[in-house]
Amino acid sequence: MIRSEETIPKANIISQQPAAGAAVRWYAASVFPGKEDVAERHLRMQGFDPFVPRCEKTTRHARRIETRPAAYFPGYMFIALDVALQRWRSVNGTFGVRSLIMQGERPLPVPSGLVERFIALTGGDGLLDFRGGLTAGASVRILSGPFAEMIGRLDRLDPAGRARVLVAIMNGEIPVDLDSRELVAIA
Repeated sequence: MIRSEETIPKANIISQQPAAGAAVRWYAASVFPGKEDVAERHLRMQGFDPFVPRCEKTTRHARRIETRPAAYFPGYMFIALDVALQRWRSVNGTFGVRSLIMQGERPLPVPSGLVERFIALTGGDGLLDFRGGLTAGASVRILSGPFAEMIGRLDRLDPAGRARVLVAIMNGEIPVDLDSRELVAIA
């Protein structure tokens, strides 16, 4: 389990981007549930460049509320590889990794620019920061808390990171005050 102080700073993530070369691409790997950290550590020890997008997840259990970093795509991670030069088959035997996502006999690369966009959205604390797309009047999805997965309209956003969202409940719009990190803009 990762604690917030153990998250990877953005400076380290940026330095781990694949070297400029036409053959280096990002590939997705399936990992065992909750083993993203183990797989990431073991891949680094083998010389690979893994990246796990993370966000804060709030869980409630036995009257305790805990907020901790969690994988944005549970069960998956990205790895920068040059399949012509690197021994990519050893990724499948790494602790915590189920297998690379394959297309026939070769790993399937993720679309160009996707992982780079996630890296650009990663804040200094190693967590994804989607606040850049939030503007008053925009439609947003609530990520956590009692209103999780509900869609609303952003009424206001203050510099301290607090947001007021109008959520349609029972034939009316109810204002809900949230932390802006709990919101993601939708198209």
